[in-house]
Amino acid sequence: MDENRKKVLLGMSGGVDSSVAAALLLEQGYEVIGAFMKNWTEIKCDGETKECGWRTERRDATRVAAKLGIPFVTFDFEKEYRELVVENLYQEYAAGRTPNPDVLCNKYVKFDLFVKEADRLGCEFVATGHYARIRTFEPSNLRPCEPKILAGTDDNKDQTYFLWAIPKSVLSRVLFPIGAMTKPEVREKARELGLSTAEKKDSTGICFVGEVDIRAFLKERIPEDPGEIVTTGGEVVGTHEGIAFYTIGQRHGLNVGGGTPYYVVDKKRETKQLVVSSNFHPALFQKTVAADSTNWFRRPSVGDKVSARVRYRQPLQSCAIVAIDGNMVTVEFDDPVRAVTSGQSIVIYDGEEMLGGGIIA
Repeated sequence: MDENRKKVLLGMSGGVDSSVAAALLLEQGYEVIGAFMKNWTEIKCDGETKECGWRTERRDATRVAAKLGIPFVTFDFEKEYRELVVENLYQEYAAGRTPNPDVLCNKYVKFDLFVKEADRLGCEFVATGHYARIRTFEPSNLRPCEPKILAGTDDNKDQTYFLWAIPKSVLSRVLFPIGAMTKPEVREKARELGLSTAEKKDSTGICFVGEVDIRAFLKERIPEDPGEIVTTGGEVVGTHEGIAFYTIGQRHGLNVGGGTPYYVVDKKRETKQLVVSSNFHPALFQKTVAADSTNWFRRPSVGDKVSARVRYRQPLQSCAIVAIDGNMVTVEFDDPVRAVTSGQSIVIYDGEEMLGGGIIA
């Protein structure tokens, strides 16, 4: 074995993206160790306990590792995942907010616990199959610069929204091998290599937990607390099971008749009322958004014109930084944005560079 080859620990989920990431790293001359993170083994919903499919995902990852001839290890992070990610999810929903568990999973698991395992194994780098890019040089003169996170080339798959909270200190060690590829290109590469995951469907749902009925999932820990569904004008139009089970902008699951489609615009904990309106009511839109728990890769200044999104896959919206105070940031959008949701993330960009983000207050 070439002692000069740089060693990288790659997170392999059993999907096509991390499979192709492994192949690309090998082509680039890295010594690759594939690793599966076992963060969740079973799920309890509606009183039933079911295995979440991690064995199948690990089997698929193992097959790809064998095909590529790389060593493969499994890490059990379930205890930490439950404590750091899932407990937060329950607490936030119970408080009337809507958290993003994928953000915390990246912060605490993929780019913290996983990095510590890389250290233990003597790996200089860590890698994942995220659609994002790392830049370590200035394109104008190719001189080294502070590492930056750039949006993935595929606008439909860019995952920088979920990466804003990872420690800045790890950026110099992070590789995103497929970040400059589109999803069709990734699948075509997998077909060319004969990888068994080439046609595998993308996973959806909660990070590592998978596709679940979120309301049933929450009810395992959060009791029902019924109240009224009222319009912005104060008319009672129905009842709900508990404001914890609804999110701003939600339409489905309200079970309000009458033919008028209603959307959640507010949750009043003190009166246990769920406030609804039409899809275009001003109450569903706002121009100024404040966030806390910020994390910056490049800290902006008050007055900077930037762009931001308040949910995944929302097109970037032009805005300005109007205040930065400690771990808080306030932005004002040029045009009102829809369904700004407490507990979700606002992620801020300068062109294709992701500057950082925070949790919407």
